[in-house]
Amino acid sequence: MNKIQKLGNAKSILFRAAGIVLITLFMAEIALRLSNHYIQSYVFYSDSYNRFRGRPFADELDFKLNSLGFKDEEFAQRDPRIYRILGIGDSFAFGIVPYKYNYLSLIESQLQADGLDVEILNMGIPSIGPHGYLSLLIDEGLELQPDMVLVSFFIGNDFEQSKKKKAYEYSYVASLLHTMVNLHTNYEGQVVHGNSAYCDTCPSLDIDSYLAMEHSRSSIYLIDDAKFPVDLENALYYLDHIHTLCKNNDMEMMVVIIPDEMQVNRELMEDVMDTYYPDLGLDEWDISLPNRKLHSALDALGIDNLDLYDAYSTSSDRLYLPRNSHWNIAGNQLAADTIQERIRKYVAQ
Repeated sequence: MNKIQKLGNAKSILFRAAGIVLITLFMAEIALRLSNHYIQSYVFYSDSYNRFRGRPFADELDFKLNSLGFKDEEFAQRDPRIYRILGIGDSFAFGIVPYKYNYLSLIESQLQADGLDVEILNMGIPSIGPHGYLSLLIDEGLELQPDMVLVSFFIGNDFEQSKKKKAYEYSYVASLLHTMVNLHTNYEGQVVHGNSAYCDTCPSLDIDSYLAMEHSRSSIYLIDDAKFPVDLENALYYLDHIHTLCKNNDMEMMVVIIPDEMQVNRELMEDVMDTYYPDLGLDEWDISLPNRKLHSALDALGIDNLDLYDAYSTSSDRLYLPRNSHWNIAGNQLAADTIQERIRKYVAQ
């Protein structure tokens, strides 16, 4: 056999091997997608909010989730005499505090105590973002026939959650390989409260871990940050789609803008700046910039919105759980007191 024939045979073998590999990867992709469709896995990237929702009837501090996995009572059939509000958001809406202290629960009880016929269905799901809010409304919210959709937007990570997928995340095979490579260093289990006792003063993280987490969210406060305009545009894309759905279905919409603790805790902000931005001048930093940008853009889109930054930055009370980034009981109460005043104008119509 001469060199030309050997070369031709080698190319043939190579092409056949490549074909087998491509077919195998294609079949593996189909198999993994089918498997994940029926049995949700955290290994694979998914834009489905179901991978984070609570387990139906699971214990959650002093409460049990309802049959849909939401931290609320069972959703009853709509009574047209009652103004129905859907509360959509991430772990802020779901609530780190016990059910009765959650701001959505408090808003409902305060309005009802004043004789207003209103109910709030808490559809908060931890770890989701604006894309999940839109999907949840389409898949489950519209059929509940709400009068209003109340979207809780957390400055801390909802811009980040609006980002597009990474290239490998479009493939389940690539996602699996990525997870296997990073399993030992990147895997973090889900936080489950179960029937544990709630502590309003217990820190959740050590100081270094908490500062690192706050630092990972802090680039949006840099005046010249190149990524923030893109993140803002992506977030507005989803919020505007929610607004369009609401208009088309004769529903009101309101966005509550929730500040990150670093924005309203001067000591925490200075710790992050001293640790991670020692050479940064104050003229390069604007702690309320993302709130103002989002508020202005929502106004331009005709979307009612309420920024809680002023209420929280001027309060002398401790409003966040220690080294946790979520509201404590006092923080939830301030949110309820502030938001319910805006909601009254809708319920009273």
